[in-house]
Amino acid sequence: MRLGVNLPRHGAADLAVEAERLGYDLALASEGYRADAPSVLGLVAGRTERIGLASGVMQIPARPPGAAALTAATLDALSGGRFRLGLGVSNPHVSDGWYGVPFDHPIGRTREYVDIVRRALAGGPVRYSGKHFSLPAHGREEAPLQLLVEPLNAGVPVYLGAAGPQSLRLAGEIADGWVSGFTTPQLVAASVAQLEAGRRRAGRTMDGFEVIPFVAVSVADTVEAAADGLRRHYAHLLGIGGAGNFYGSLAAGMGFEREMAAFHERLRAGDHAGAAAAVPAGFIDRTALLGPLPRIAEGMRAYAEAGVTLLSVLVTANQTDLAGQLAVLRYAAEAAALTA
Repeated sequence: MRLGVNLPRHGAADLAVEAERLGYDLALASEGYRADAPSVLGLVAGRTERIGLASGVMQIPARPPGAAALTAATLDALSGGRFRLGLGVSNPHVSDGWYGVPFDHPIGRTREYVDIVRRALAGGPVRYSGKHFSLPAHGREEAPLQLLVEPLNAGVPVYLGAAGPQSLRLAGEIADGWVSGFTTPQLVAASVAQLEAGRRRAGRTMDGFEVIPFVAVSVADTVEAAADGLRRHYAHLLGIGGAGNFYGSLAAGMGFEREMAAFHERLRAGDHAGAAAAVPAGFIDRTALLGPLPRIAEGMRAYAEAGVTLLSVLVTANQTDLAGQLAVLRYAAEAAALTA
């Protein structure tokens, strides 16, 4: 199992340079409230030489497929062929609230979106008539989608973010890899089974298919102390959209219903520090790598045995500065060495 790193906006280039020095295989940039992915990756492309670069993930409702293809081709050319295109449909609130795009038919829209992107990256004019996308859309046949980026790499890998069974099977069928946040080795193994079903539907095996979870790493003498360094991150994710959000449902499904009720009670009262303290350490422990290095190495082995091909260290989860994030990268590399 190889290592990757999820990059924040601030310090992204320094983290990517250090990850490259340590032998990490991939640097990923997500997009959301603080930054878009392509801007961060463009900076990192100019500061690194070998490490792979990926959007983890670019939001499908944020861009027409032609814009996503052009961005992918540009970043791949700027980085010397190191780019991987990670895509995801986001969620209904962001799709509608940020981009004014209805969150309907996400499976069908994703299938057509990836198809158009791949056709554009293959070169030549793209004319497309689907249920969700049409190009040209209004009869302007004289100006179809066509990329003139040089060099144009038709083989840019496409990764999909997916959670439910249908979206996982779709990722296995049409993508080259799967990216996921907030998961456990057990959930990874269940997801890999769905991915395999999608690969079989496409007449393919899992050979060469990337399985990439984003996992926080916190080093301390005890699990509780290590969990404390991640509480603010967990409190933020668990509080998005109220009690019914994905992360809260995941925690409840793991048996932490009572603890999550206490968390939301404190959050509604405006007690953010108390809410963070109420996040169950057991939930953090099951979805992150905590403790001294040998224990973290043991957790890495569990992810590898579940089918993970590349584990991406989520340094943005750690309540620390750039120096602390760089230390997390080094600790994770040391832990990975213990698994060899």
